[in-house]
Amino acid sequence: MNTLAVAGTPAQYLSFMLGQDMFAMGILAVREILEYAGVTPVPQMPPSICGVINLRGTAVPVLDLARRLDRQPSPISKRTCIIVVEVDGEDGPFVIGILVDAVNAVMDIPATEIEPAPRFGAVKAELLHGIGKVSGRFVLLLNVQHVVSTLHLQDFVAQIP
Repeated sequence: MNTLAVAGTPAQYLSFMLGQDMFAMGILAVREILEYAGVTPVPQMPPSICGVINLRGTAVPVLDLARRLDRQPSPISKRTCIIVVEVDGEDGPFVIGILVDAVNAVMDIPATEIEPAPRFGAVKAELLHGIGKVSGRFVLLLNVQHVVSTLHLQDFVAQIP
């Protein structure tokens, strides 16, 4: 039996590109998708935080996912997007933007089509929920909570009221 087939595992994922690789994240964490319009750099942020955006009057940090995954960032293009997600922190939920090369679509991936994250490769296994199989292609299922929580951003991020 697949260990990932547990209650609460989302069946719907938002797929996106990072370089030539397709990733996806559970749709329940996604609040909105923004067209990239630049970020404001902020000193003393972790290296993978490229700056902040103004989201309806609130400064929201933006994570450069390529840098976070120790990859070479792609040049900004007309398809570059910021996926705004809500994650749980030690002091409650907070909002962060994730910079990606392109957003594809929402897709259903049944738990039976998800394999555990491999213990090899360029992406650390704990940063993934697993690998989904969609139409003969592998999709890396990002563990957004772990990607963000390991940066210890609570000191920098405004809490959700």
